[in-house]
Amino acid sequence: MGAGLAGIGTIVTSGMIDAVYQEKLFGDPEAMADRLADKTGVMFAFHSVTVLSAVLMVVFAAGLFRRLRTGLGELSIAPLIAFGGLLGTSVVSVLGSGLDTEFVLGIPEDDMIEPVNAVMYNHWVGTIPWCWVLAGLAGLALFTAYRAGAVPRWIGLVGLVLGGLTVLLGITPVQYMAGMTGPLMVLVTAAGFRFGDRAQR
Repeated sequence: MGAGLAGIGTIVTSGMIDAVYQEKLFGDPEAMADRLADKTGVMFAFHSVTVLSAVLMVVFAAGLFRRLRTGLGELSIAPLIAFGGLLGTSVVSVLGSGLDTEFVLGIPEDDMIEPVNAVMYNHWVGTIPWCWVLAGLAGLALFTAYRAGAVPRWIGLVGLVLGGLTVLLGITPVQYMAGMTGPLMVLVTAAGFRFGDRAQR
């Protein structure tokens, strides 16, 4: 649940780092860099929630792997697909926050960061952390597990809808929209296992 909540925090704070998306600043890298210098607090928050989500997602991936392996048996590939999708998303999140230290500390300093590089950084944090496509594989694996009777029906259907949508958005040229459905899928799935899976456990 923490991974999902922090993932939502990633999307919210990333969207607040918006200098390159303000029309009045188009074509003016220096003005964009100045705008980013006023966003260092948001950038620190973005880094913290993004890395927290990545760390917690590995824990969730391991727990989900164990839960699905218990229900489906050792021959099923669904547990490994779920684990791999969440682990891959965790890695993408770490990479999405990987430039933070250098730019968050450097942008406010005069002449330390070239304005065009600051613009590139803003595009990076506005895109890479939104690439949650691989997390959608975990949702589809949950649907497979539901079909085999290994997880509750509603968790399987949530996996199909949100996971399938996350994968579909990731495959299309609007792949960044997967950042809106992926964290929600992780949050709802984790909550489902925490509060609505006691009978099958």
